Amino acid sequence: MTDDLTLNMDAYLPLRDVVFNTLREAILKGDLKPGERLMELQLASKLGVSRTPIREAIRMLEQEGLAVTMPRRGAEVAKMTLKDMEDVLEIRDALDELAVRLACGKISEEQLGQLVEVKEEFEASTKSKDVKKIAEADVRFHDIIYEATGNPKLVTLLNNLREQVYRYRVEYVKDPLNYPTLIAEHEAIVDAVKARDAKRAVQAMHEHVENQALAVKAVIQQQD
Repeated sequence: MTDDLTLNMDAYLPLRDVVFNTLREAILKGDLKPGERLMELQLASKLGVSRTPIREAIRMLEQEGLAVTMPRRGAEVAKMTLKDMEDVLEIRDALDELAVRLACGKISEEQLGQLVEVKEEFEASTKSKDVKKIAEADVRFHDIIYEATGNPKLVTLLNNLREQVYRYRVEYVKDPLNYPTLIAEHEAIVDAVKARDAKRAVQAMHEHVENQALAVKAVIQQQD
């Protein structure tokens, strides 16, 4: 287990959420490796907390697909599998295409301005070498499209999917070779939405998700 594990304290969050965020970030950054055991006693000692918030945080990690409980072994960091990735991105592909099609008809001028602004923020973030910052800028870009659908039930579905997608999003943006493709894809999506060309927007979004799936598939195959 990594020696760098320390709580990212936030006075406004319950302790279980602080533990969850700390472990989640360690998994996404690769400080806690796939298959590594999440032993409650050891983690409680390392983070200076009781076992209760550790247990609650592990349950939250399991809901995100970042941890799994194995018979007679207890909890461990979940391995990324092709099946999980394909299942999650298949759903994302369908919902993102629906979202961008709806957004083409409903997006306001103010939201269009925000979309252009966040597209530029994402491009700037790729120069930071901060994977978390880049992933979160990508999330903000898609969130504006989701909000522009004017369909709160669709937004709820996409928000529920967000955590399962996040691991694959982080894997994708870890490789700087992917940045030019991502930037060009965001540009194509914005151009199509601006033109309110739903057919072109749907195609651009599909290529965007498909390229992520192909890149992450290669990462998973290397892991195996």
